[in-house]
Amino acid sequence: MSALINTPKYKDLIYDIGMHKGEDTEFYLRKGFRVIAFEADPDLVSFSKIRLKNFIDQGRLTIIEGAIVAVDAKDMTQKQTRFYKNDSNSLWGTTCGSWAERNIRLGASSRTISVDKINFEVVLQNYGVPHYMKIDIEGSDMICLNVLKKFRERPNYLSIESDKISFAKIKYEIHVLLDLGYDSFQAIEQSAIPLSQSPPYPPREGEYIAQRFEPVSSGLFGSELSDRWKSKDEILRQYRIIRLGYYLLGDDGIIKRLEFRGNRSLRILTRNFWAIFTKVAIPGWYDTHARHFSVDASISRS
Repeated sequence: MSALINTPKYKDLIYDIGMHKGEDTEFYLRKGFRVIAFEADPDLVSFSKIRLKNFIDQGRLTIIEGAIVAVDAKDMTQKQTRFYKNDSNSLWGTTCGSWAERNIRLGASSRTISVDKINFEVVLQNYGVPHYMKIDIEGSDMICLNVLKKFRERPNYLSIESDKISFAKIKYEIHVLLDLGYDSFQAIEQSAIPLSQSPPYPPREGEYIAQRFEPVSSGLFGSELSDRWKSKDEILRQYRIIRLGYYLLGDDGIIKRLEFRGNRSLRILTRNFWAIFTKVAIPGWYDTHARHFSVDASISRS
């Protein structure tokens, strides 16, 4: 096995992988962190460059334009890759054909454009390992985790968008995180963030700011998360419930596929009962947050 790459880790640095319109990036910057942000959609990049111009001018924000791809020597000779740009829902841009097909089934078609390829390993070597790494790139999150395996240093905290559709894939995600040294987890339902989260005072990450999170924000991170950190077995039990709920009530769930008068009312009623008894929102969408074993748990709320 080749030696691990020695790259410094910076406690004031965050990677926002899947910047979208800068909702999370701006939050991290206002808390005093430097940010390396990644975005493949050129229209979203242009929007964020205007929104966050002052931070770019200050040298605190670097935007890397393009799509992170799995590195293959032959593929990297081609400088660009196919990107499915979703004009109906800008959150759903992806390089994954299967995700684009899912989006079509949900009524959000895409058009294909070409964007620059990003070699994530080279970026880590150039900019260093961050304190926190948010990964949300619609079907390609695992590329980033696989690259981290090559580095000696690991982010103290990271988050990925969970694959709630397949429990086997969820188990694989957790086991990859375990192999990287992450041993504590939280599953955060994103749609509830604007109503359920606010930055704690005194702050436990960076500087305190009064923040009302935007509807598509990833919200709090690291030691500021208020839920209890869970073991591998605990988080998998939670995801079993989430997966079962999605199977019954999700976008392609059994109840939604049934055709009868009153179906919509039944789904709403069932979702409400499900949320009351399981404390799990369905359909929802979930981020898995992970804490590295090297982090002193006493600085994180248990």
